[in-house]
Formats: sequence, structure tokens, C-alpha cells
Amino acid sequence: MPQRVLREKENVKHSAKRLIIITIRINGGTMKTAHIAATGQQFTIGKIICLARNYAEHVKELGNETPTAPVLFMKPASSVISDGEAVRIPAYSQECHYEVELAVLIGTVARNVTADDALEHVAGYAVAIDMTLRDVQNQLKAKGLPWEIAKGFDTACPLSDFVPASEVPDPHALNLKLAVNGESRQDGCSSDMINRIPQIIAHMSSIFTLEPGDVLLTGTPAGVGRVVAGDIMTAEIVSVGRLTIPVT
Repeated sequence: MPQRVLREKENVKHSAKRLIIITIRINGGTMKTAHIAATGQQFTIGKIICLARNYAEHVKELGNETPTAPVLFMKPASSVISDGEAVRIPAYSQECHYEVELAVLIGTVARNVTADDALEHVAGYAVAIDMTLRDVQNQLKAKGLPWEIAKGFDTACPLSDFVPASEVPDPHALNLKLAVNGESRQDGCSSDMINRIPQIIAHMSSIFTLEPGDVLLTGTPAGVGRVVAGDIMTAEIVSVGRLTIPVT
């Protein structure tokens, strides 16, 4: 084989190796993980699938219609931040809202599962805040466009560590609370969900294969509202998790 061809092949091999190393380094710097503190388990976060309009009073406060089927949207894993990290409001929004939610961590592959079997795929539960650019979302909704710009920006998903599913005997008997600067804003119960967690998992898994590390956000109770730079949010689900998140 001519030397020129051999050199070209070697160059391709070296370039491929270099590309793989660069990709691993980039991913290694950005991958987000979900932690179950009690067991030491860690899951690389995959999809974050969210349920909108799952509490009747929240549907009313925003003037929306109660959906006949679950309304889904997604956030990228890059939107996740941990307890103590800050939400950064993007310059393209003037109305950033908080929404406290119960988060569900998938532990095993779930595809077309029934509601009866759905909870077997849950590894843990956490408290999350679905940060929403309400002005941007309303503009997108008016045009019939997706919401991801309003829901998926960097820092849009504060997320606590998870507790094992076995430590939450009834995920529909949990009190969700959020305060801003010490003032109570949201105080609801997961028993008020329109679609309960087994039905949510069954529905989602009929559309997407749910994989270990996927996180499901299950909707927010009434009381959502605006935060501005300098505010401090405290979100809590007793026996599940707590977040203290500043806003910048």
C-alpha cells in the first residue's frame, strides 16, 4: 500500500481517538446525576419529563382548561441544579415563576407498563422546582409553539437528593410547600393530583421508553408566582427533601 495512503489512514485513526477523548471530557463536565443519599446510589440523569396542569386549582389560577389527557413537556438534564445553587433568570424574560413539584426517579426500564406495575420501576422521590418563564411561555402558547425555551433554560430545574421509594409508603399523601423570603406561597398535597403517579408512568411509558435515571415531574399545586433577583426560595416535601435556592 502506498505510504501516502498509510499516512492518511493513521491520521484518521489519531483524529478519531482525539475526538473520542474530547467527547468524553465534554460529557464528563456536564453530566448531571441523581443521588439516593440513603443508599449511595447515583444515576446519570437522562430525560426529564414533566406533567402540566395536574392540580385542578393550579389549572384554575392560570385560566387554563382541565386537560382530558396528560399534558407533557420536557426539560434537558443541563437545567438541573442542586440545593444551594442559584437560579439565573435569563435576560429574555421579565416574569420568572416557581412551581414546587414531587419528582420521581426511574430505576428500571419501563416500556408500555400498566398502572398496576408502574411503581415497581420507581427508585426514589425528591422535591423539585419547575422554574418557568411565564411571559415567554404565554407568548409561545399564543402562537401554538412548544414551551422549552420557557421551561428548559439553564438552572430551570432545582432538584434535591432522592429518598428511596421504599421510604415513601404513599406518594399521594405528601405535603408540598414553597416559601419565598420566608413567606409561604404554595402549600398543597399530592393527593390532589388529577393523574396519579401509576397512571403518569403508564401513560409516559406508552410514548417514551423510560430508562434508569429518567426523572418525572408530576405537576404543581396552586400558588405559583414570580420571583426576582435577590429572592430566596425554600421548597420542601416533608420526609422527601428540601431545597434552598437563591435567585440571581
